[in-house]
Amino acid sequence: MAFDLWLAFAAASAVVLMIPGPTILLVVGYALGEGKRAAMTCSAGVVLGDFVAITLSFVGVGALIAASADAFTALKWAGAAYLVYLGIKMWRATPHLDAAEARTVTSHRTMFTRSFVVTMLNPKSIAFFIAFMPQFIDPAAALLPQATAMTATFLVLAFANALFYAFLAGTARQQIRRPAVLRAVNRVGGTVLIGAGIMTAALKRA
Repeated sequence: MAFDLWLAFAAASAVVLMIPGPTILLVVGYALGEGKRAAMTCSAGVVLGDFVAITLSFVGVGALIAASADAFTALKWAGAAYLVYLGIKMWRATPHLDAAEARTVTSHRTMFTRSFVVTMLNPKSIAFFIAFMPQFIDPAAALLPQATAMTATFLVLAFANALFYAFLAGTARQQIRRPAVLRAVNRVGGTVLIGAGIMTAALKRA
């Protein structure tokens, strides 16, 4: 995989991952209730969920690459519009945490399973994998090495991202409970997500 394509993919992945969506809210909720012990367990569940979602998404990558220029453009605009929609929705959302924040005896198995399921079924992640991964594929090169590199990159970033939020929540539990802080996180995240949508709309196929 060409270094410039990999770098662009890594940057786009980092932008999408740092937005606090359903998965991160779940991880933060468990970290607030369980402390730092939830960090590794939830992060592992997130990685497995992303791996399953990526694997399923790659089934249709070949067909997307072979599609016409018009189809590619339509897919790009659909992805950009979805990102902007998520950003606006996040801006308008009333911040709240999952009921998990009140729990103090949740098993590691439960935390892992729920993190896995929420991540795997997260529409933001699925839309990203299906709509944006093909834009970073070089059709002249073998697909498997590129898919492997992108999958490994995304999973490492996803693990680090979930771990960061979990440790942050476990360390600053009282501060993150405050509605004003959650509202600020939502608005910063919404702004970044809208910006990512605008950048996506401006992308051109190599």
